[in-house]
Amino acid sequence: MKLKFQSSIRKGLRIMLYLVLVLMACLLLITGVLLFYSPGKALPFRDKNRNLLKNSISEKIVVKINGLEQGMFIKGKDLSKPLLLFLHGGPGMPEYAISRKYPLVLENYFTVCWWEQRGTGLSYNADIKPEQLSFEQLISDVIEVSNYLRKRFKQDKIYLMAHSAGSFIGIQAAAKAPELYKAYIGMAQISNQSVSEKLAYKYMIDAFTKLGDKKMLQAFEKYPIAAINTPSYYTMRDAPMHKLGIGTTHTMKSVITGVFWPVMLNREYTLTEKINIWRGKFLSTKTAGLWNKLVVTDLTKKINKLDIPVFFMHGIYDYTVSYTLAKDYFEEIQSPEKAFYTFEHSAHSPLFEETEKMQQVLQEIILKTNINQQF
Repeated sequence: MKLKFQSSIRKGLRIMLYLVLVLMACLLLITGVLLFYSPGKALPFRDKNRNLLKNSISEKIVVKINGLEQGMFIKGKDLSKPLLLFLHGGPGMPEYAISRKYPLVLENYFTVCWWEQRGTGLSYNADIKPEQLSFEQLISDVIEVSNYLRKRFKQDKIYLMAHSAGSFIGIQAAAKAPELYKAYIGMAQISNQSVSEKLAYKYMIDAFTKLGDKKMLQAFEKYPIAAINTPSYYTMRDAPMHKLGIGTTHTMKSVITGVFWPVMLNREYTLTEKINIWRGKFLSTKTAGLWNKLVVTDLTKKINKLDIPVFFMHGIYDYTVSYTLAKDYFEEIQSPEKAFYTFEHSAHSPLFEETEKMQQVLQEIILKTNINQQF
């Protein structure tokens, strides 16, 4: 009996050792693949013969902004094009990291600065304290980055384009320093996010009730309408939003395949920088609580006039940020020139979802702002 027992133990230990070795081999393989996809250098633009595209720019740089080193990609196929500063959403989610999954649009019409905001991605710094992250600081950073670009590229005014949570700081920066900008472009423009969240909640409950999806409805049972602004609710809501096509894109089914893997396979970031994207996301949303602060702010009571042209673009399926509320907000804003563009096949990210229409819209915006140089 004793020998049999010892034999069983030895067999169990061999199986455990085998499983540990298999796990280590898998981890080494995954790490090797990720390192292979992480050289971390900005990819240049090339012509059809693989020669460097003349007068193009492709940089990955770090610049001191308001006393803190912050990273950015500067990309453009033609340096003679106007400058555009892109403000990513999240908060804390650099969109350049996933933009390479989609056809290039902005770089065809602008020299684009994909700035990664304080505490995020290339701008992540472990020494940043949560209390050092505020929307007031980010707005100041937007203005400082804008001035850096204006001075470096010798352009008096630039375009400011902001997406989702980026639009929360973008429209405030444009109102504070309109002299810096040719126009403000808000994609999935935030207005009153608390109301937007309630509209999305009701839409999802109604939709899953009609579909008879008991599993999804059970997930919502833990979160009555009064509890939807809790961190755990926002973690839960990703899956139902993507299932209904009202999340990041109309066709994205999972943040793992739609966001996580595109980030991890982007060759222009090192593996450390990719890890810092997720560390920065956690810092911005969980530790600093920027999203919670955003939700309780009604922008319609803060900003209702801009002294520059204003353009909103919004996917009709978007419930991450309400399409209806954005349209209502647009109607209230006073501006010397404004237009609202509806993307009929998009949810939250028209730039990535409808590239052909986006190109048409951008051409129209550039034409309008060039005609109205007095702005």
